[in-house]
Amino acid sequence: MERDPSPGGARRALGRLLEAVLASRREANAVFDILAVLQSEDPEETQEAVRACSRLFGALLERGELFVGQLPSEDTVMAGSQGATRKYKVWMRHRYHSCCNRLRELLAHPSFEVKELALSTLMKFVQLEGAHPLEKPKWEGNYLFPRQLFKSVVEGLLSPEEDHSLLVSRFQEYLEHDDIRYHTMQAATGVVGQVADRYPEVPPAFWNNAFALLSAVSLPCQESSSSSFYVKHAELSHKWKVAHLKEHKKAFQLMWLGFLKHKLPLSLYKKVLVIMHDAILPHLAQPTLMIDFLTRAYDVGGAISLLALNGLFILIHKHNLEYPDFYRKLYGLLDPSVFHVKYRARFFHLADLFLSSSHLPAYLVAAFAKRLSRLALTAPPEALLMVLPFICNLLRRHPACRVLVHRPLGPELDADPYDPAEEDPAKSRALESSLWELQTLQRHYHPEVSQAASVINQALSVPETSVAPLLELTAFEVFERDLKKKRGQESVPLEFLPAQGLLGRQDDLCAQHFTLS
Repeated sequence: MERDPSPGGARRALGRLLEAVLASRREANAVFDILAVLQSEDPEETQEAVRACSRLFGALLERGELFVGQLPSEDTVMAGSQGATRKYKVWMRHRYHSCCNRLRELLAHPSFEVKELALSTLMKFVQLEGAHPLEKPKWEGNYLFPRQLFKSVVEGLLSPEEDHSLLVSRFQEYLEHDDIRYHTMQAATGVVGQVADRYPEVPPAFWNNAFALLSAVSLPCQESSSSSFYVKHAELSHKWKVAHLKEHKKAFQLMWLGFLKHKLPLSLYKKVLVIMHDAILPHLAQPTLMIDFLTRAYDVGGAISLLALNGLFILIHKHNLEYPDFYRKLYGLLDPSVFHVKYRARFFHLADLFLSSSHLPAYLVAAFAKRLSRLALTAPPEALLMVLPFICNLLRRHPACRVLVHRPLGPELDADPYDPAEEDPAKSRALESSLWELQTLQRHYHPEVSQAASVINQALSVPETSVAPLLELTAFEVFERDLKKKRGQESVPLEFLPAQGLLGRQDDLCAQHFTLS
């Protein structure tokens, strides 16, 4: 093809070649000129070539001019004595494969516009090849889908070299169709396994791309009466697995289990655990298969353990998971950092649920109340305004623990018997102690904290205080709330003992050394 340097020259030249190929089989060799432009370094020319290929092979698929069946070798057919039509179809099918391979390579092009156009063209070919299959059905009513072509698309999205999260978000619109969603799950499962076997150490870019794709797959909550298929079929059969939500759940489960069995970057574990409770567990065919992953994550400690709580909560309450050391591990998560982590609100919301049962032993609840009280001594005000009502709610739910704030016949204690270093709440001796920390906090510098800590001075009311509005409280919100308070005309005390005279009281150091003359 002669290069036309004028604006739009490449488009016009490709248009002429395209019309020639579609008009006469004698001009078939012009396909080489079209495919050659796909190799251009100019993004504009490349896009024009992609559009030309889209129109060319789209028309050939619809007209049935590509060979159908197991594709023979091009050299064998051309050297043989088969008819001209068969030779043409085989030859053009090989050109179609070359085009698809190049489009797959363009998914890694530096220009996002080229990537996006290559993706949409490949998906157009998936739709057309599904409607006009290039393989023969094995039996009447056999479900056909261009699996090889579609798998190459998924392989392109799951690049080990570069971040494709933006391209995956563009692909997400196709996942609304039942057949694309089902085959994406199957293809992703295979690609993840192949890449993990190929690389001694899988690049982080691949894991990030895989997570972006897997997390984009969302299953419906219930079976729909009407299926949405991207590849159009004359008639849908209920015998096809792709038409049933049950089969989708199985594929969804295999996809996530295959992904999570590998060693992932720590940052990715956090992302998985954040969506585990609402985007993964409800859609698994057997949610209990996540027990090993969640218990391992819970044993890691720190933020990973906090995030694993949500998934464990669902398995314990809805799927009867037995976890003997669960409360011991939960107790171990209570350290000073719990008031400062990003997921503080989620942790205390779940801790509130886990400690809501009235069947918990008194020693266990007392240990949690005591540990939280001790940590409260160094907690910021915004955390104290949440944790103090939390502790009071524990005392309301479990009357046996009220001895921590009121023990009329108790012995005099020279030291606190509670052992903060003990990992087992049963051996911490919390029930023998008292919540003296709350009385200390009644002298806190922030008046709202002081007021919240003073609740234990009266009989605790039966209705609990809702901590939900306080879980997300931040230091900025506390500061803004204080600024908006309207102060009265009364004086604001600046110290506990008012000053007497210009130099203070007589026993002050200043008055001893200085006098007014």
